[in-house]
Amino acid sequence: MLDVLRDFLWEYFVRPMYTREGYNPVNTLVYALIFGFAVIYTYRYIIRPLRIKVDERLFLAVTPMVVFGATVRALVDGGVLEPNPWILTPGIFFTAFFLILPALIADAKLETYPRITIGWGTLLALWANYLLVTNARCWEPYILTLIHTAISWAAVFTLYRFRPFEKLYLYPTLAHYFDIASTVVAIDIYGYREVHWIENHLVRALGPYAYYPWITLILVTVYYGLKYLVPDKEERNFWYLAIYILGLGPAIRDPAQMVLQIVCG
Repeated sequence: MLDVLRDFLWEYFVRPMYTREGYNPVNTLVYALIFGFAVIYTYRYIIRPLRIKVDERLFLAVTPMVVFGATVRALVDGGVLEPNPWILTPGIFFTAFFLILPALIADAKLETYPRITIGWGTLLALWANYLLVTNARCWEPYILTLIHTAISWAAVFTLYRFRPFEKLYLYPTLAHYFDIASTVVAIDIYGYREVHWIENHLVRALGPYAYYPWITLILVTVYYGLKYLVPDKEERNFWYLAIYILGLGPAIRDPAQMVLQIVCG
């Protein structure tokens, strides 16, 4: 029985982390459930007891740690750091969480929030990005990603003038359009492969630019779903934060990965 369980975990969870085979129906479902429960219990048993308000300051506080985690993940793919389950996906999410938690607690107890959290995350992010800059081989992918991002962000800000959604939801929206830009550049220009199970089929059928309507549909569905299923505003804002992290992480990781792997012609 233990051998069957070990083989199952290796086949669907451990091996894909090392081989970059990506996601499959099994680990996609499990990771989605873990993500959902993590959001609910982190808010109820950590954020709320610490009396940390879920607002723009919390988004700012966690951003450096997201940059750190995403950059470290890219450094593994770029051959700068040795692979380890704690710095591969999804392990890097747990690593970043355990690194930021003491800082949040210290900030809350010492009434310094969010200075310690921002400072600690920034220190780690600077270290990771120092390794990125000193090992970069070509910055062209990052420039192309920023161009794609600027175009899509212009459309988002134009739409936001009509206030179609709550202000805090603007952050996850921008993060995911940044992620779309990096993905489109990676697949369409540099021949990378989509690792997510559903999106892989979508790209094969319709091409990488199908990401824009697909992710837009998901963002709209999630927004209205949360609006009606999570009536508590603070808890709903924490879901927005989780979606922001979920978008910003790969948005930072993908272009960083490319600048480490691609040689400019």
